[in-house]
Amino acid sequence: MRLHFLVFALTTLAGLLPVWLTSGTAEAQEARRNVSQCQAIAQAIPKASFASFSGPAPIMSAAMADETVTITYIGHSTFLLETPGGISIATDYSGWYTPPRMPMVATMNRAHSSHYTLAPDPAIKYVLHGWSDVPGEKAKIDMVVGDTYIRNVTTDIRGGYGAPQADGNSIFIFEVAGLCIGHLGHLHYELTDAHYTEIGRLDIVMVPVDGGLTMGADSMSRIIKRLRSSLILPMHQPRPLASFLSMFGPDFDIVYAPSDSISVSMRTLPRKPQIYVAKGMQ
Repeated sequence: MRLHFLVFALTTLAGLLPVWLTSGTAEAQEARRNVSQCQAIAQAIPKASFASFSGPAPIMSAAMADETVTITYIGHSTFLLETPGGISIATDYSGWYTPPRMPMVATMNRAHSSHYTLAPDPAIKYVLHGWSDVPGEKAKIDMVVGDTYIRNVTTDIRGGYGAPQADGNSIFIFEVAGLCIGHLGHLHYELTDAHYTEIGRLDIVMVPVDGGLTMGADSMSRIIKRLRSSLILPMHQPRPLASFLSMFGPDFDIVYAPSDSISVSMRTLPRKPQIYVAKGMQ
């Protein structure tokens, strides 16, 4: 009798095992889905500076190395990112500067009306606000669109009469094809150690240059020097660009681009930090 019961129990468990394994695998996959590869090391060493892949060539798969992201400067703080999987993303989208094709994703910040719109084209599938309309809450972006993981790190902005307005700006981070791509938005204050930890590694960073509407050249250059991204893309205002560039010595290369687009992969990242000035910012 005991033997029959044991056989029955083992048969039942064997039948249920595939269901449990399938369920557990699905749950594990969902839990792993939105894990930042750009953040992993930063969380373990919170006060370190996280260099990107400038220097010796990183170890990577051939497939990843051959995947290319195209970044086109549209104007002001709007770039169009086009990923290997066909996802298109417009940053700080206001409708004032129109990409050549309708983006699937639009990110926005509300420091000024030139960085957002409350009436975006309905053809844009995902409209991501870098602020929360609920008092006391932070905007929380944590999503996967096609081959791209999108997240944000909030920062304060100057509100009326210069008073700080908590979490009014988002640094949007796009993780795709092994690259960590960050857009600093309308950054008003220098970043804290906690911000750097949340951001993690940035291989490519889009930085506002304007001489003071966001931050002065000295403050903004300190952030860029600590991030030490492989590729630095100035944006916002061309006029103060010379002052910003004067803050960087021989550790950074400066390239004046012949166009507004650049295609980059893990393999083609500059080995030395490079400030790449799009034609529209010259």
